[in-house]
Amino acid sequence: MELFEGLVGKIKGKNKKIVFPEGNDVRIVRAAVRLAEDGLISSVVLGNEDEVKKLAGTDKLPKKMSIIDLTSYSNDKFEEMVSAFVDRRKGKNTPEQARKMLKDVNYFGTMLVYMGVADGLVSGAVHPTGDTVRPALQIIKTKPGTTRTSGAFVMTRGSEKYLFADCAININPNEQELAEIAVESVQTARLFDIDPKVAMLSFSTKGSAKSDEVTKVAKATALAKELAPGEQIDGELQFDAAFLESVAAKKAPDSEVAGKANVFVFPELQSGNIGYKIAQRLGGFEAVGPILQGLNKPISDLSRGANEDDVYKVAIITALQAIL
Repeated sequence: MELFEGLVGKIKGKNKKIVFPEGNDVRIVRAAVRLAEDGLISSVVLGNEDEVKKLAGTDKLPKKMSIIDLTSYSNDKFEEMVSAFVDRRKGKNTPEQARKMLKDVNYFGTMLVYMGVADGLVSGAVHPTGDTVRPALQIIKTKPGTTRTSGAFVMTRGSEKYLFADCAININPNEQELAEIAVESVQTARLFDIDPKVAMLSFSTKGSAKSDEVTKVAKATALAKELAPGEQIDGELQFDAAFLESVAAKKAPDSEVAGKANVFVFPELQSGNIGYKIAQRLGGFEAVGPILQGLNKPISDLSRGANEDDVYKVAIITALQAIL
């Protein structure tokens, strides 16, 4: 929890309201209870009240925790949500379609965030990534100037902190998308008090190899620097050149990032996903995330293998995103 000791202070007393659509899962419910008891957020759990209380192990829920049962939700409020959804979708869905879609807990929860009833959402313990991300993209949408959302992991081991992206969403981003991922990763890094030095990773360092894959990373680096001219972003760099000063001195002696990088942008999802799991399983790093980047409001996607502590931590990050 070393990483989170500083984050807790940033969100405590801010009373951010986070919605948890998966109120039928014990990990979600117990994390929501703890967060409310600890006074960190106001937890809104979607589900049947009796089932939620049974999973919580108590009939007396914390004051900062509430339950919304979609089967008994106010008809007037639901129709207001339907109208807002149809308007947001700009004719892509009829009211009849909207009513059906909003019976899905992720769509319903995302609309609570869009309408300002909640400040953020945490889902994915039960549902696959697409079920969390799809409503977010259709309703919350990406920030101006950003075409895609992406998924970052904070990798921690003792006092060490690094950010890896994109390890969760984009299978093969083009150079523009890769540049956007780099810029969004800068902002995410700062949430965790990481002074970002961004390495655009490749199997080549500064032209040591020639291929379309290398060219993509080099062009993405140039675009990222144009999008964020004041930031320290460099590439293309092999991981050893990005991470070790001794290697950087030989392979990229003029780089302000090489040998000092703490934010690593992978060229595509396959290497990003493999990379963070190697660090996690062989290197003993804790992987916190994925943290969705690039959205107008914070929506967080859990791994289906997440435990209660993971839910607790991701909710803290989501509340922090809602503040900053």
